[in-house]
Amino acid sequence: MRDQYFRTKITELFDIKHPILCGGLMWLGNAEYAAAAVNAGGMGFMTAKTFPDPIQFRDELSKAWDLTSGKPFGVNLYQSMRPEENEVLNGHLKIALDSGVRYFETAGMPPTDFLPQLREANSTILHKVSTVRHAVSAARKLDIDAITIVGAECGGHPGLELVSSLVQAVTGPEQIEIPVVIGGGIGHGRQLAAILGMGAEGVLIGTRVLVAEEVWSHPEIKKQVVNAGAADSTLVMASFRNTSRVINNEYARTVQKLEQKGITDFDQYWPYVKGSNAYDAYTTGDWDKALLSMGQAATFANNVAPMQVIFDDLIDEAKYSVERMSSLTK
Repeated sequence: MRDQYFRTKITELFDIKHPILCGGLMWLGNAEYAAAAVNAGGMGFMTAKTFPDPIQFRDELSKAWDLTSGKPFGVNLYQSMRPEENEVLNGHLKIALDSGVRYFETAGMPPTDFLPQLREANSTILHKVSTVRHAVSAARKLDIDAITIVGAECGGHPGLELVSSLVQAVTGPEQIEIPVVIGGGIGHGRQLAAILGMGAEGVLIGTRVLVAEEVWSHPEIKKQVVNAGAADSTLVMASFRNTSRVINNEYARTVQKLEQKGITDFDQYWPYVKGSNAYDAYTTGDWDKALLSMGQAATFANNVAPMQVIFDDLIDEAKYSVERMSSLTK
């Protein structure tokens, strides 16, 4: 592990060496993933919804504690716009708190219902949004500790406004008093150095670590990410105000054709967009038969490597960038 090079409000808030957070990845955000990020010097978030069975979730938390040798890790509580999909979270939150977890990433809907329990347990809360406007509102109205703003480049849900991370890395910290984390298209250490220089306190990465050895997805899925460039993702489901950036594959193009035809019957989309498709694809390697989240940072994910190596490269690249900037000043 590289020695600490940056000290920011995020490294202090999460008690980590590097201002690098690995956000929740649905189906992939398990104990090995979160622990690998923690052991590499950052913070990793397991996804609660990946383990709908309470016993399985409890066991996965226990496994994560073992893998980190007791170092803290995080849990992602993503709330869908479909209320029935969120019912599992209340019970899972209690399980996580009882396990000793105190770092939480919330996303989707505002975590209003969770805040009393989280605050009573002295938890650290990082909420994720896709626009500076929403970030400003959340920072003012919600009792949270930090805010993540993801730009148009991100895999998963970049929102509707599709503003670049490069822009939001400046405008976000200018308007928000609590620590700001920037995600979306981040996969190189030069970006980390630049974003810290713009005023943010850390970065959120996801696509860059899809090729981490500790991520359990099928080798064929990782191969697609390794071979992808910045232009090999595409946007779907904007017509339902639920934009997703995914691998440009057969199912993504099928969904786009339905949208182009103006079809509003969600039942016609369901066979292509249901979440279980992604789990099946990660298991079998059939990458054409699911909407698989992937951002433009795929261009930096050039090989499969241990999480520690990915983190070390990011810090080395960031250090080079800082030193280069110093050499350019009088």
